[in-house]
Amino acid sequence: MNQKSEASLKKSTPAAVVPGEAPVDTGRKALSAEEFADVLQKMDQKEQDPHALQGSRDSMLEVAIGREVRAFRNKIGITASDLARAAGLSLGMLSKIENGVTSASLTTLQRLSKALGVPVTALFRRFEERRDAVFVSAGQGLLIERRGTRAGHQYQLLGHTGGLSGGVVVEPYLITLTEESDVFPLFQHAGLELIYVLEGEVVYRHADKLYPMKPGDSLFFDADAPHGPEELVKLPIRFLSVISYARELP
Repeated sequence: MNQKSEASLKKSTPAAVVPGEAPVDTGRKALSAEEFADVLQKMDQKEQDPHALQGSRDSMLEVAIGREVRAFRNKIGITASDLARAAGLSLGMLSKIENGVTSASLTTLQRLSKALGVPVTALFRRFEERRDAVFVSAGQGLLIERRGTRAGHQYQLLGHTGGLSGGVVVEPYLITLTEESDVFPLFQHAGLELIYVLEGEVVYRHADKLYPMKPGDSLFFDADAPHGPEELVKLPIRFLSVISYARELP
């Protein structure tokens, strides 16, 4: 072996760690406990499909408990490392609990509730809440009167959520504009709005800007600014409008 090859081999071969001597610096940064927990959490998240249906009531319970644990932890402003230490758990176990991929024992839940300063029953709150759904058959949306109906705008309410306990109200509408519809650009109300064009073409105004829209286009905006159809380009026009706003307290 020539000197050049021998030098190259020595350069590429990692040095052995001799007992009693300091390890050779490889240039790699050691992970802190918090960074290691973050890596574990991301690995757990990759193993989960957020869009998959939960197959059993048990898995739904695990996910609900995990979300509550994370929510309470964030609320009091402590890290995963802090909570794990206070509850006597490993960071890996806490990560699995928060991501709903493991079933925590009652003893573990009691430790977590004590560390979080909440009753253990509070961890089951999200699981016990009733979740509503509204189904509307094609063409069966509730016709209602809004400010725009007097301008020939037909509103079909497709559902409503934000019960008495909810802080946010969401109202989805199917809006139809025909030859009888007037241009009426001065809608203005609290909250946020998303419109998605299904049919036809329209020039939509928001504040001082105009947006030419065709099927497949969407516009998301602050509804407190004046907005509405500026020009009806191609009729009929149908678009979805989803409005959300904070519920007014009595």
